[in-house]
Amino acid sequence: MTKQILKRLSKQGFTLVELLVAMGISGVVMAGIYTVYYSQQKSYVAQEQMAAMQQNLRAAIYFMEREIRMAAYDPTRDADAAITIANVAELEFTKDENGDGDFTDTNEQIRYALTDDDDGDGIADGSPCHLGRETGGAGGLQAVAENIDALNFVYLDEDGSPTATLSEIRSIQITIVARADRVDPGYTDTNAYYNQQDLVNPILAAQNDGFRRKRLTTEVKCRNLGL
Repeated sequence: MTKQILKRLSKQGFTLVELLVAMGISGVVMAGIYTVYYSQQKSYVAQEQMAAMQQNLRAAIYFMEREIRMAAYDPTRDADAAITIANVAELEFTKDENGDGDFTDTNEQIRYALTDDDDGDGIADGSPCHLGRETGGAGGLQAVAENIDALNFVYLDEDGSPTATLSEIRSIQITIVARADRVDPGYTDTNAYYNQQDLVNPILAAQNDGFRRKRLTTEVKCRNLGL
């Protein structure tokens, strides 16, 4: 008799209440797993964007430092190499790299500016906007670093004070602000970005959008200026 009862009960399966409880528990577990996965995925994407911006900026700064350090290089004193444009958002200089007495060869006349900055204030006027480099005074700006929101130059004399006189320039401070190539949902950039000199007036005001940004700044000693 007991065996018959147990056999009959074993064939009854789960009740509706038991199924509902099991489904509820499974739903909670799955929701927890998805939340953890989504959080980790979002963190990974953010870290990937920041790493890409960091690499982008470091490569650009390294490239600029190497070239700007050689501004006005003129071993024969015949080329009259010098800084020719020194604006807040545009830098142009010449150098006699091969020592032939002129700066007409490749990479001997260099200009840096943003590719989309019509008013010349160092802030991107549209998207995409890149850090641009022009050689030889022709051909237009070619992208050196992508997605640049701000470019700022500060020119210093031998005492380290800002100067607007070309002949007094001895070093140049460069500040670049880059942004990610896509919006990060749930993130708002409320930061303002400054150069090394003015901590009151930002070179890029808070944009209050969903793009992550990175600022990098450096000072380049121009070894050939003032010789």
